[in-house]
Amino acid sequence: MAKKKQRTGGGGTPATVAATGAGVRFTLHAYDHDPGSSSYGEEAVRALGNDPRQVFKTLVAEVDGTLTVAVVPVAGSLDLKALAAAVGGKRAAMADPAAAERTTGYVRGGISPLGQRKRLPTVLDASATAYGTVFVSAGRRGLEIELAPADLIALTSAVTAPIGKD
Repeated sequence: MAKKKQRTGGGGTPATVAATGAGVRFTLHAYDHDPGSSSYGEEAVRALGNDPRQVFKTLVAEVDGTLTVAVVPVAGSLDLKALAAAVGGKRAAMADPAAAERTTGYVRGGISPLGQRKRLPTVLDASATAYGTVFVSAGRRGLEIELAPADLIALTSAVTAPIGKD
């Protein structure tokens, strides 16, 4: 059962601290994470009962040797060639999970585009701008943050590009 909680301040994860510090309005959505779940994004969609095109997963890739964050809808997958092109690179591959965790400060399945230990270049799939709000990980498994795409872009200095594919 998902729980909804309006947040305007105080502790939490680095993601919620970053959003709060920036004065961004957001809503937290907590749910009971199933450790046996094979897809964290799909689990969030099921638990929250949301449109999988409005819930975004945070993936870390390596573009020409630079770790880069890709934020794409749970309903699709990441187009690595499009990601590379979006940041002016030539080649992209999924990053080593340990490197992604070490660099972002989050565990796999809970990596948020917000409040990362080291700010990485970030690309948000252009489809996000079609929604009033989007959902991304709030920094731990079982916790999503809902915020306006413009706020997500501003907080992460993201560029938008069509990097998702069905």
